[in-house]
Amino acid sequence: MRAVTSDAAVDRHWGARRCVGFLLGMVLALLAWLALAGVALAECREDRVDLRGDWGQARFSVEIADTPETQARGLMFRESLPRGAGMLFVYDRPQRVAFWMRNTLISLDMIFVDETGTVTRVHHEAVPLDETPIDGGPGVVAVLEINGGLARRFGIAPGSELRHPRLPQDAAAWACD
Repeated sequence: MRAVTSDAAVDRHWGARRCVGFLLGMVLALLAWLALAGVALAECREDRVDLRGDWGQARFSVEIADTPETQARGLMFRESLPRGAGMLFVYDRPQRVAFWMRNTLISLDMIFVDETGTVTRVHHEAVPLDETPIDGGPGVVAVLEINGGLARRFGIAPGSELRHPRLPQDAAAWACD
């Protein structure tokens, strides 16, 4: 006895196979794109910092403060800062630095970094407009300011590593590729 199939059943069978093939192709294309994006995301760029630790990884887009004028102004007078943004203060040599919150309207976390890119200190949730000096300690070559509370939320703490092309790459704990 021969099974009789209708044209509609055959069409459904081949239509389903084409749909599965299309979806499989889309998944493979997406995986290839993600792999390429991962390579692109691994590169260091002037306009962002990457941080890592046993807590995971984080990335922030940054403005650079590397002149006396930009460092003196910092994030003063700003009413907000996007969640994934910050300001990176970069110094020519390791030194003791201190910050204050004069004319700064938003709470900030200050992440102090040595010449290897290792976080040496985190000051959590600096109080807006407070003029009390916040000491970063000796040997600081960079300070990352982000929205107050984010360092604690991510787990950024002393020992975490920050990478950026402006840090000395020959001494970096996490060098740029």
